[in-house]
Amino acid sequence: MSIPIVPVSVKTTCPYCGVGCGVKATPRTAIEVAISGDEAHPSNFGRLCVKGSALGETVGPEGRLLAPKLRDRHNGSLSEISWDNAIDTVANGFSRIIAEHGPEAVALYVSGQLLTEDYYVANKLMKGYIGSANIDTNSRLCMSSSVAGHKRAFGEDLVPMNYEDLELADLVVLVGSNTAWCHPILFQRIVKMKEKRPEMKIVVIDPRHTATCEMADLHLPLKPGSDVRLFNGLLAFLAEHGATDAAFVDAHTRGFDDALTAAGSSDLAQTAKDCKLDQHDLMAFYRLFARTERVVTVYSQGVNQSSAGTDKVNGIINCHLATGRIGKPGMGPFSFTGQPNAMGGREVGGLANTLAAHLELGDPLQGEIVQTFWNSPAIAKRAGLKAVELFDAIDSGRVKAVWVMGTNPVVSLPDGERVKRALERCELVVSSDIIEKTDTNAFADVLLPALGWGEKDGTVTNSERRISRQRAFIPAPGEARADWQIICDVARRMGFEGFDFAGPHEIFDEHARLSAYRNDASTGVHRAFNIGGLTGLDRAQYDALEPTQWPLRSVEEGSTARLFETRRFSHADGRARFVPTAPRDPVNAPDEDYPLVLNTGRVRDQWHTMTRTGRSAKLAGHISESFIDMHPQDALACGVREGELARVSSRWGSMIARVQHGGGMPRGSVFVPIHWNDQVASDARVGAVVNPVVDPVSGEPEFKHTPVAIEKFHVSWHGFSLSRTAPDLDLVTHWTRVHGARHVRYEMAGRNRFDTAHGDHHEWARALFHIDDQHADWIEYEDKSAGVYRAAHVVDERIESCVFISERPDLPARAWLATLFDKDRLDDEDRASLLLGQPSAKGEDTGPTVCSCFGVGRTTICNAIRDKGLKTAAEITSCLKAGGNCGSCVPELKKLVVETEMARLSTV
Repeated sequence: MSIPIVPVSVKTTCPYCGVGCGVKATPRTAIEVAISGDEAHPSNFGRLCVKGSALGETVGPEGRLLAPKLRDRHNGSLSEISWDNAIDTVANGFSRIIAEHGPEAVALYVSGQLLTEDYYVANKLMKGYIGSANIDTNSRLCMSSSVAGHKRAFGEDLVPMNYEDLELADLVVLVGSNTAWCHPILFQRIVKMKEKRPEMKIVVIDPRHTATCEMADLHLPLKPGSDVRLFNGLLAFLAEHGATDAAFVDAHTRGFDDALTAAGSSDLAQTAKDCKLDQHDLMAFYRLFARTERVVTVYSQGVNQSSAGTDKVNGIINCHLATGRIGKPGMGPFSFTGQPNAMGGREVGGLANTLAAHLELGDPLQGEIVQTFWNSPAIAKRAGLKAVELFDAIDSGRVKAVWVMGTNPVVSLPDGERVKRALERCELVVSSDIIEKTDTNAFADVLLPALGWGEKDGTVTNSERRISRQRAFIPAPGEARADWQIICDVARRMGFEGFDFAGPHEIFDEHARLSAYRNDASTGVHRAFNIGGLTGLDRAQYDALEPTQWPLRSVEEGSTARLFETRRFSHADGRARFVPTAPRDPVNAPDEDYPLVLNTGRVRDQWHTMTRTGRSAKLAGHISESFIDMHPQDALACGVREGELARVSSRWGSMIARVQHGGGMPRGSVFVPIHWNDQVASDARVGAVVNPVVDPVSGEPEFKHTPVAIEKFHVSWHGFSLSRTAPDLDLVTHWTRVHGARHVRYEMAGRNRFDTAHGDHHEWARALFHIDDQHADWIEYEDKSAGVYRAAHVVDERIESCVFISERPDLPARAWLATLFDKDRLDDEDRASLLLGQPSAKGEDTGPTVCSCFGVGRTTICNAIRDKGLKTAAEITSCLKAGGNCGSCVPELKKLVVETEMARLSTV
């Protein structure tokens, strides 16, 4: 659906994390959009993190898939085809394979990037018409342990909290969540409340000392994987010290005694030893939890992404049930989701083990309810294949056709090389995407151009169960179509009825009606998920829908901000369940060959596989390339140094990144971010290294505990280039691409030597930039004894490209060089600076970006701290604006104050 460009603000929702921030987008042209926060949206009240603020830089047409394409399997080439041909190819391929091998031979792999309406029709097609539950989602990788834990404890996948509870709490416990970087708007709500009420306490439980820890009253750097022992110890402590709510436990729960028995004794010393924690710190936490009524325990990927993730979730919930701290203001267990519509996908049954509207697969009555409502020819009767086992089934040939929607499993799934192999072997691979060249799309037989954020229309549900509208405000590029429309076209071409929707408002209405259909105690399938009050919306009413929390059974009753206030849970008897959680060690333990434990996660300014955020120059400045964060003593033992390249290897694969000592890693652990892939780096896919072990209950992979070895990646030189066109990357051994406003930067390294036998710097550098003209304006500097070379190509007095290489990894700053590409003409001073390797004037080198919102660099901040005597982050904000928008850099500002003062004292 194409829409005209109108220069007015459109209220929509951010497409990144599960916070669900409201955004105001004002299109200027088809590719220029002004972005601001929606002050009226209750999730963020106008604030946006740096990723949200930079959304305007990500809506351009670069790299977009603009028409359906078909791959020739003989030579690998792609050719454009019509939509009619594309729909025929997909529908006929799926129909043929189903006819020959049955419905279990096909699958859909979808994404938390889909809108609820897209998710709904995909689930309806697969489970209600094809008749198989082989539809799973990349949300399996981030929150399915929470789903399983909620269902075991509450009888339904329910997040009882809302964001206001974070501000009402007297104690906020952040478990396995670098909230400052991954959910910065919620973190700032917590920090602002702590500034207002200093007696409020923040405890961070995380093996790493992250940015979140800078704001904490107490950090517990527990041993990776020991969360169950920690919370079992807390449960035993609460029982021993009379801190449980016996009346609540007796009246509203079952299984307390069994859970307490599984938790074991309250031997504090043993628990501290098992978790590798200081006993006094552990006691401080236990006492604080026991004595504080209003406690919110936030948990995220550090808990979920584990082979014991579901037990970790239930260990946390057990402690809240034991104290009755649930269903009341300012207290309860709170799962922060990682994707914008992970919750919406859960509502419509996007997971392979659920049905739509929180109904259950395998239950004949509940299956009959869904099939009757859909009037469908079939209904899936058993759970389908979860993400990891789905690609195992593709690899083994049991699944012969897969349709991937809005996700990049070659990068994001564990054991990534096996995912590649599976797709290579698959008889039919279909991909709906907005970007043409991704690691996964390289294996697709059919590419279908989908709408991206800013072009599509529908709803998403955030971590507090709040449904918000995502609204289109720019035209669809090329021939791109909405995901729901593509799915419905294929369904109809396969001969299925029930997919004639005039727009997303009709899909949403069906979704709302199903949520209320036979949803009452008399049917025996009463669910808390009910948005019956939103049925019957016409197009205009749907378009005007304000952010709304569920349940919303009727307009008169209104939405529900907090669940379990009546003390009734979704199990048939209305009682919550304690779940015994016996500690168990991770499946793969470190050994002599792989002595370190790999932990993976996100960085502040990037998102998933960077197909969106990687387009933003603003977001590239904070962390430009992948890294291996490790303890200095571990680095010494492995023979690697900070700033050098190293290889991370496991039994499943390897990757290469640069070693750093961030100061937050315990001995025995290393951290590598998840974002870099084969499109932006030569060999930085950490998914290739991660083990494929999953939680036996949830199916969520173990991204936080893979045994690895680290070794030096030998190169002869390190360097970087900045250019207006891409260099010849065949001339370098290792590279990472970094997006700039008017240039592209490559961090690079090579094994070739520069001497009379192997070729000199001059001819290599000119070949790097494809320069054949011997009269080109080429300036260069070389110090052979130090192994240093610098060169630049100037065209019509404007810099076209430059390259800096050295035998050592300590190279000149990049920020000031990038500013030269903004100039129409280089003067003599600029040319001299290029050869010198540093700016001629003080202050031109701002250093690596710290505050991406305002583009403030580390050097600028440190100079201001030193020269103006700044003592606090607030003073830095007042002076430089850094930290004054989303606040996610405030922990770094605090750290820089301390580091700068220590540096000053060391010189006194």
